[in-house]
Amino acid sequence: MTYKLWDFFNELRTDDYELVDLTHPLDNDSPYWSGIPAGSVDLCKTCFDWGNPMLDCLIQTFKFPGQFGTHIDFPGHFVKGGKLSDSYGVGNMIYPLCVVDISAKVAQDVNYAATAEDIIAYEKKFGEIPDGAFVALYSDWARHWPDMNAISGIADDGSENFPGWSLDALKYIYETRNAAANGHETLDTDASAEAAKAGDLACERYLLSKGKLQVEVLTNLDKVAPAGAIVFVTWINIVGATGLPARVFAVTPKK
Repeated sequence: MTYKLWDFFNELRTDDYELVDLTHPLDNDSPYWSGIPAGSVDLCKTCFDWGNPMLDCLIQTFKFPGQFGTHIDFPGHFVKGGKLSDSYGVGNMIYPLCVVDISAKVAQDVNYAATAEDIIAYEKKFGEIPDGAFVALYSDWARHWPDMNAISGIADDGSENFPGWSLDALKYIYETRNAAANGHETLDTDASAEAAKAGDLACERYLLSKGKLQVEVLTNLDKVAPAGAIVFVTWINIVGATGLPARVFAVTPKK
């Protein structure tokens, strides 16, 4: 007997495809946004140890903020009364993946904000962004993990300097096209210069107010084909979360 999905699974295991982990590993020293209080992370703390007469096994507890490491944000993170984690299910965990490479421009300007023109140039080369796509920015910023100062682009004057999205780029993927989610390697959606200019994380507020999802602090986007890959975004099934650490991976045709 033959089964289509099993045949598909076997095809994905051939030399034509590759599984790429887009997730940073986490430990107790992993960085997180400075506004989150110190002591908010306590991973792998033993609460039931070996040698217990009740049962000889090890059980741990895990304490972390929702916006920790590679994580997904839900609308309620920035929108009062907005949808939270329980409004999204497994149907929101798989997308066509488009990877827009802005790394050369970021190498010239660490504050570079991706523009609608960058997205249009991508489409001229790879075709239109499909409905329901996940659009990710590759900026080569993941190389700074896990150095918090480097990720934040801290300059001598204490300012933050890192790349990201512009509002017109996000409006293009969500209004001209019908993307479902976006992602990036940085801690924030907005390029630091855009955030400073707006006095707010206006890009993040915009996309979440549209009911869209995003994943921050991605890695290994350079190992994924710019078009033609599929991305899986998974998270723990916790009710009422504004965001959660995510395990994200792509199935990509080998370049």
